[in-house]
Amino acid sequence: MGLLLPEHDELTIAVCTSKVTSDCIVDTYDAWWVENKSRFPKVDTLVFLQDNGPENSGRRSQFLHRMVQFVEQHHVNVRLAYYPPYHSKYNPVERCWGVLEHHWNGALLDTVEAVVGFARSMTWNKKSPVVRRV
Repeated sequence: MGLLLPEHDELTIAVCTSKVTSDCIVDTYDAWWVENKSRFPKVDTLVFLQDNGPENSGRRSQFLHRMVQFVEQHHVNVRLAYYPPYHSKYNPVERCWGVLEHHWNGALLDTVEAVVGFARSMTWNKKSPVVRRV
């Protein structure tokens, strides 16, 4: 899973060691916001641009429940914006995956450490991403 701040060209990659779930997604948002909110003291609304995956669906009660907890905990507004089905090419974070795939160049990714290592050593617009295991 990835978080991209296009205006800053900053990429955060969360390497999930289990199936990506609603909890994994919101835990990633939470960890990122806790670490970065001091950089954005005037921000009172976060906009999450998302694909139409089943784990972050606006109809999925667990995801919405966790997002409400996020809002209440951090006292910030959240807007969920979804790309239409089959339009991931317009989502800037999707381009990051192509760069990462080109970077590992067919190497065997047989361990979590290998995935994390390749993710940490790639660059996105001349910057290294922040990589976390979730």
